Amino acid sequence: MKRFLSLLTVAILAGILTLGAYKVFLEPEPTVITESESKPNVFPTTYTVANSNTYPVNAGADFTVAAEKTVNAVVHVKQYGVSRTPRNLMEYLRNGGAEERRIQGAGSGVIITEDGYIVTNNHVIDGATDLEVTLNNNKSYKAEVIGTAPQSDIALIKIDADEKLSYIPFGDSNSAKIGEWVLAVGNPFNLTSTVTAGIISAKSRDLNERDNNTQSFIQTDAAINPGNSGGALVNVNGELIGINTAITSQTGSYVGYAFAVPSNNARKIVEDILEFGDVQRGIIGITGGTINSKAMEEYNIATSQGVFVASVAEKSGAKKAGIKEGDVIKEIDGLPIRKFADLTGYVNSKRPKDVINIKVLRKNEEIVFPVTLSKYEIQSYNIDDVGVEVVNPPKDYLKKFSLDHGVVISKALSSRMKRYNLEGLIISEIDGKKVKSVLEVKEIIENKYKDEDITISLIDRNGEKREFVFQ
Repeated sequence: MKRFLSLLTVAILAGILTLGAYKVFLEPEPTVITESESKPNVFPTTYTVANSNTYPVNAGADFTVAAEKTVNAVVHVKQYGVSRTPRNLMEYLRNGGAEERRIQGAGSGVIITEDGYIVTNNHVIDGATDLEVTLNNNKSYKAEVIGTAPQSDIALIKIDADEKLSYIPFGDSNSAKIGEWVLAVGNPFNLTSTVTAGIISAKSRDLNERDNNTQSFIQTDAAINPGNSGGALVNVNGELIGINTAITSQTGSYVGYAFAVPSNNARKIVEDILEFGDVQRGIIGITGGTINSKAMEEYNIATSQGVFVASVAEKSGAKKAGIKEGDVIKEIDGLPIRKFADLTGYVNSKRPKDVINIKVLRKNEEIVFPVTLSKYEIQSYNIDDVGVEVVNPPKDYLKKFSLDHGVVISKALSSRMKRYNLEGLIISEIDGKKVKSVLEVKEIIENKYKDEDITISLIDRNGEKREFVFQ
């Protein structure tokens, strides 16, 4: 009996050990799925963060031709600058701020001409004192900034190479379709010349969480991670249909949602910078918004898609063409308009004086109006952190100071600034960037971080340049 009990005990212990070993060494880790009610954050894709998720693509799809056409035309962009952000409380208390220190960031860029013009994101090069571009063949060049469009997060830079460069031709982003295969080419996590594939998940996507401007992005599930910013989104023909710009994620790494500035918008910005020196923005001259159930009921609208016209500006192209309050915009140049981002995305690819055909629904009747776009201008802007209001300079005013750029201080806003006689003085640069209009001032200021210093270059009445830093 004792022998039987001993054998039984040994058998039980052996079973426990076997089960334990299975649980520890053989049983797979459980998959934990969590749900969160918090809203995902949208990250510019130049930040360095850990972990990355990717999704497999159809094994039967062949992207080798598109990859071969584009991989040599996407470059690695490194920017060097100076940061004055305090690293800790002791540094802040000791210096009353922070010591200047050299910082480095990295992103991607797309060669668009064989002589070295490169499109990238503004946030990739913003604040840089030096830019270095490395080609796929490992050759490196210094780059200069030709122009920027902070509101659209696009920048144009140039290198002087000793050879003709591979480049990617622009495609028509308006023709791109949801479900179409695309490739993202860039340098995520400093892994140069990386190609990922996916489809176009949505178009005219507006990321209001990202800034206060109505945007119109192409959404894709091609894997995009930190370092991909400024890289290429191309179709299967190897044509550029977007500039990769942002991801939405709770971790900062790719989770299936990535966004690109449409190529038609990027191309128009580049052409404006080269021809005019800045971005020429055309506007219809209306205020309004995407139709919703409340608007349908309140204004007795028979359609659930389109842009409702809430008001029409006097002397605008819309007013002159005959568009009225209460109209619903359904199409522009044959392109269906389902929401406000569809409208802004298309209009942002046009210039002042361009004529577009707008189809509206008015009392269940469809009418087409040819509308001439007018130039988007603002008359004044308050730089609150500095304490002044600025306006565009009167005609020939800048010539008195031998300047071809700058805005004029019209009045002081803060009690501190009212002590000085600032009216009529010229602000020529902000943070080292030349400003040619109030709109450029607005774009620079509104794209700065909340606690970032502002450096103002002021031209005094004797024509001398002085710099002031506002914290």
